[in-house]
Amino acid sequence: MAFSIHLTDSAIEDLDYFRKNERQIIADGIALFLTQDANVETRRRKPLRRNRLAQWELRIDDYRVFYDFEEGDAVKVVAVGHKEHNDLYIRGKKVEL
Repeated sequence: MAFSIHLTDSAIEDLDYFRKNERQIIADGIALFLTQDANVETRRRKPLRRNRLAQWELRIDDYRVFYDFEEGDAVKVVAVGHKEHNDLYIRGKKVEL
């Protein structure tokens, strides 16, 4: 199933935190892995336990894209972060899920 992708203002600010080449890697991953079958669990995509951030996570190397589903066939990207070992950082600040 095909999905359209929407980024929240907060997710855009998260992306702006990264360097240009990192933003390109993340944007390419979002386009590749979330436009088709975004609601199917794979090694890269997984549903998360209940948390305050999002329902699903996309893994792109050490980057994490957190997203929910909107009405119809739309994916809403709510946050973008970077994982170092077991720690998640969004805009350079450690975040707990």
